[in-house]
Amino acid sequence: MNPLPHDSPVDEPAIVVVPLEDQVHNGAASPAQVRMAQRQDEPEDKFPLVALGGSAGSLKAFEQFFQNMRPDSGMAFVVITHLAPDHNSELVPILQKFTAMTVHEAADGLKVRPNNVYVIPPNRDMSILHGTLLLFTPTQPAARRLPIDFFFQSMAKDARERAVCIICSGMGSDGTIGLKMVMENFGMVMVQAPETAEYDSMPRSALATEFVDYVLPAEQLPAKLLEYVNKPLLARPRREVAESASKPAHALQKIFILIRAQTGHDFSFYKRNTVFRRIERRMNSHQIREFTHYVRFLQENPAEVDALFKELLIGVTKFFRDHDAFDHLKMRMLPLLRQKPADSVVRVWAPGCSTGEEAYTLAMCLFECLDSVDRNRYLKIQIFATDINADGIDQARAGMYPESIEADVSPERLARFFNKVDGFYQIKKEVRDVVIFAVHNLTKDAPFTKLDLLVCRNLLIYLSAELQKNILPIFHYALNPGGILFLGPSENLTGFQDLFTPLDVKWKISRRAEGTSTLNRIVSFPFSLARQQANPAPAAGTMHLNSPRKDGPFATLVQRVLLRQYTPPAVVINTKGEILYVNGRTGRYLEPAPGLGGMNVFEMAREELNYELSAAVHKAASTQQDVVTENVKVNTELGVQLLRVTVKCLEEPEQLAGLLLLVFEDQPTPRKVRLGKAGIGSELSRDAVVVALEKELQYTKHRLQTTIEEMESSVEELKSTNEELQSANEELQSTNEEAMTNKEEMQSLNEELMTLNMQYLSKTEELSLAANDMKNLLDATEIATIFLDNDMVIKRFTPPVHRIISLLPGDVGRPITHFASTLRHENLAKDVQQVLDRLISVEANIQTTTGEWYAMRILPYRTLDNYISGAVITFTDITDLKTLEAKLQESSRLAETVAESVREPLLVLDYQLRVLAVSHSFSELFGIDVSQAKGRPLNELDGGIWRQPELRRHLESILKEPSTTFDDLEFDAEFPGAGRRKLLLYGRRIGSEQITESKLLLGLQDVTPA
Repeated sequence: MNPLPHDSPVDEPAIVVVPLEDQVHNGAASPAQVRMAQRQDEPEDKFPLVALGGSAGSLKAFEQFFQNMRPDSGMAFVVITHLAPDHNSELVPILQKFTAMTVHEAADGLKVRPNNVYVIPPNRDMSILHGTLLLFTPTQPAARRLPIDFFFQSMAKDARERAVCIICSGMGSDGTIGLKMVMENFGMVMVQAPETAEYDSMPRSALATEFVDYVLPAEQLPAKLLEYVNKPLLARPRREVAESASKPAHALQKIFILIRAQTGHDFSFYKRNTVFRRIERRMNSHQIREFTHYVRFLQENPAEVDALFKELLIGVTKFFRDHDAFDHLKMRMLPLLRQKPADSVVRVWAPGCSTGEEAYTLAMCLFECLDSVDRNRYLKIQIFATDINADGIDQARAGMYPESIEADVSPERLARFFNKVDGFYQIKKEVRDVVIFAVHNLTKDAPFTKLDLLVCRNLLIYLSAELQKNILPIFHYALNPGGILFLGPSENLTGFQDLFTPLDVKWKISRRAEGTSTLNRIVSFPFSLARQQANPAPAAGTMHLNSPRKDGPFATLVQRVLLRQYTPPAVVINTKGEILYVNGRTGRYLEPAPGLGGMNVFEMAREELNYELSAAVHKAASTQQDVVTENVKVNTELGVQLLRVTVKCLEEPEQLAGLLLLVFEDQPTPRKVRLGKAGIGSELSRDAVVVALEKELQYTKHRLQTTIEEMESSVEELKSTNEELQSANEELQSTNEEAMTNKEEMQSLNEELMTLNMQYLSKTEELSLAANDMKNLLDATEIATIFLDNDMVIKRFTPPVHRIISLLPGDVGRPITHFASTLRHENLAKDVQQVLDRLISVEANIQTTTGEWYAMRILPYRTLDNYISGAVITFTDITDLKTLEAKLQESSRLAETVAESVREPLLVLDYQLRVLAVSHSFSELFGIDVSQAKGRPLNELDGGIWRQPELRRHLESILKEPSTTFDDLEFDAEFPGAGRRKLLLYGRRIGSEQITESKLLLGLQDVTPA
């Protein structure tokens, strides 16, 4: 993620100051007006500083600019251009002709004042500090100097929002990096319209950054500049703070919502001062004074939302920013790399990579570090570079950068890691292959994990403290033990010193500290582990209250026992009295208890049975022996009934072990006992009543003692259970953390797989495009081509091949030796094998059985990595060429035959004035051997006698113009074989109109006096 520029200072001035802040809050004044009002109250040295940069053709632009600029604008102007280092500059007197302001040549230590123009001297680099110009002797070669960028960057840091930079006509891309710095520090950028510039390279390079405020012809730039600087402050009545305090916040939140709705990115957690200034820049560019109006403008113009989004994503970065920082990083990385196991992967993550300069810088540093590591321990580099700006990611993937990077990258690194392509530097393929670029939002997407190095420079300074509290623990979690965190010089680890151990305080290099869990410190980590409450299944054989009663295996077992031993009403209970099964009609003995429904025998027993049942069940459970109680009285509808209550301990089958069987058996009851309850008491003696009461009292005491002991035991068990639960809770928490870690790792792995998939899709599209281009190229050439591998197996061929070898698409994968050809050439396979063995090409002109001629070439197939992977056979149709050659030879033979048979002396010459044929009379006249004369230049015949300029001029004129002839050209010379001769020459052109196919007829008449 790269929400805002990378290397702005941390302590940014607020967008408004009291008392004008309230006017901004209530809409009475815009931020731009507040800034202009501040300027009116600032000291005299706080004036706008305008820097004009240009190169070839910029003088005309400077002339038009200063002719239209008022001399009392209150601004200072600095002109930076490319000057010859060994010549004095005449730019100062030239510019003085176009402006009433005083034009100075800059001097070391010169204080800049408003309404003055300052010009850079030759062979100097210039910067500014506290309004004072400073000159430096250049350290770069003249071809690599970038004086405009050099000054723009220093001006951006010194003047900040007062800085204005203007790019005019020029070659190259000087000024492109500097204008980004001006934009980052809230300055203003103007560019001369490229169509009005004599050389548009510099303006177009500036426009490509998309950080330009105004694009106008040079003569219109002053008016727009004055309008920007001198915007009036609207006089509005001041409102109450309580009424207006929420309005800017509401407007800002609306802007955040509009951006999030259109782009999916939330800027509400970023520092407000920076966001306000970015919004202010967009408002100024549209001359909008109020926040509420700008919100409406955003609603009506979706394109402006995208423009504001890009404004917030200004990525000011460059290669090897802070050279010393990367040198120290390499020192800290070397021990870590030496400890890595052989054939392992060095994983690096660079969030906020912008256009890729920092990611490729890391790749170059790691490659250089690996040079110092044992070569036998091969290490693979994998760098994940992410950002929320899709356009920046696309540019980073291409790896194309302007020539201006020469100021930041050493010549050695340029030669090792870059290729020069069409005026740009492109990262070499082996470096691009180790960097994986992907769109990724640091605040909501899963992090990359198991990292050896995490580099996040000058990104955290733009995030709120709340967001940083989440991100720094995520960084700790993402790093391997001993992994290194590399932050920007303005960032710190306040509040998280326990997570990281500082290695270099100045350059903010730290190592991951161990022994601290970070999961519980991530306040609002964007991923949540789904919590599931699992109900453990009951163990086999364990009985519960809600176990089935009427049917099933348990019911079958109980019924078998009852049928074998008892038939009276009975219930099966556990030691706590909970009823698990009911047999027969037990309504006379048990009834539902008042209140919430329950199935406990002690609660359901009739009042007369409660004591006896409790005593019998307790005794049976404690002694594990059967207990029988006789003559237990219970009141029924028919009177008092005597019962036998039996409690039997069940031991088999295994599933019923530990349970109790409670049986109710009616006993014979005397009539007098069954009648009325009053009669019962009267029949009992006083001693019997006392014995009964004592018995009940002893039972009660015993039960009380037992209850106390059980309660104490239960308390101990509860304590033990509580400790076990606490331990289990800790284990579950640990398991939960491990599960969360596993899920986060899986999510991270999924993100990486998606990233790799996107990378592969991009590569696939590139390969598909390259394959389409290659197919169309091969089809357009109409050259029969066959691609073979090292075993002479066909890999690919073009359609014209079928005229020579009958190949079909299904023949791919078969050896070439399996096919017959129409070539009158028996050694095709032998020639291919010779090329594969010796790696030298073979060429031959071969005729087919149908009479066609082809130029055959067999070449080794070389991959991009310079490996031989087969051979390529091409057949170029030269039938027409052979036919024409035959015709020419026939024509030449005809000309020779005619020339040799005529009686007059004459010569036949080709277009190079070489002798093709000599007549018999010519050879006799001059004593020339015909066989020796053929093929020789005319100038060499008879010892050079024919080397006459006038004759050559006439012959060449005939070649240039077919209709030209000459007659009776006098030629008087002393010939070695014929003596002194006076000749009249004539010339004609014969044959084709093409010069290279034409022939000349040179005849003569001997007029020598007898």
